[in-house]
Amino acid sequence: MLAMALMVTAVPAQEMPDGGTVAAEKAADDDVRIAFLSFQNNPFWIPVTEGAEAAKAYLSGFNGTVDYVDLGNELSAEAVVSGIEGALAQQYDGIVVVPIFDGTARIIDEAVDSGVPVFNIIAEGGVPSKRLAFIGQDATAAGKQIGEFIVDKMGGEGKLGVITGYFGATQHNNRMNGALDYIKEEAPKIEILGPFENKDKAESAYSLVEDMHTANPELKMVYVTAGGPYGAAKAVQDLGLTGKVGVVGFDHTPENVRYLESGEMVGLLDQAPFQQAFDSTVMLFNYLVAGTKPPSDVIAVEGNLMTPGSE
Repeated sequence: MLAMALMVTAVPAQEMPDGGTVAAEKAADDDVRIAFLSFQNNPFWIPVTEGAEAAKAYLSGFNGTVDYVDLGNELSAEAVVSGIEGALAQQYDGIVVVPIFDGTARIIDEAVDSGVPVFNIIAEGGVPSKRLAFIGQDATAAGKQIGEFIVDKMGGEGKLGVITGYFGATQHNNRMNGALDYIKEEAPKIEILGPFENKDKAESAYSLVEDMHTANPELKMVYVTAGGPYGAAKAVQDLGLTGKVGVVGFDHTPENVRYLESGEMVGLLDQAPFQQAFDSTVMLFNYLVAGTKPPSDVIAVEGNLMTPGSE
């Protein structure tokens, strides 16, 4: 898989961008090359790409090169494996990747064993690997936070539709179960519809909401655990259900925030994707150049829950 050239942003070399929190410690003696492997199947990935672009611009002042590798628009373990294999074939010094599924630990271990450190971001599978570190949101805790919000908004009763991204994605499952376990325990009068899978597609979320409402006219809320929540919000709007059915999801993308402003979305929890992309790349660079390990094996990022009127 070939690396895509990134446009250098307006961030001056050696000046940290807004949203980044980790500084490079020193310049490399020789060019240090990092492959940044990520997906592009919904607007969530835009700030991830921007974080990689910012890291590229920033590290260029420290003799570092960051190449973005597009893993495509279908999330799978196979795409991750292929991307890492390609990066190893091109002899990158380090890899930043979104592994997301079980089935990726083997290739990560192979990379590390060959002397190429790997930094996992956003979401990783449930099988441990030899990766340098992981930066991301605590998916179970985030799900519980959403669950608490849902119970409060629904008054502890009614029908809740649940749409997850990929049934096989550990992060998506943890977000879903973190919410549903809390809801089942604290609000047993809430009836759960689903879960259904939309593969992070907004158009699929749209159709699923249409189907759920047709079968359950008293539908009260929809929880989208991963990509495409704005598709569910558009369905609510088109069905004339604004103010009657609320959508809760993740990520402060322009598409999502637009429906928060118009009332179809009632809650959006962020996961700081720009920070994850930038900080992980710089931490990996520091490890390669100065031998500095990340501050922790798991680095949690804090998002904030945005509601109408708070944006």
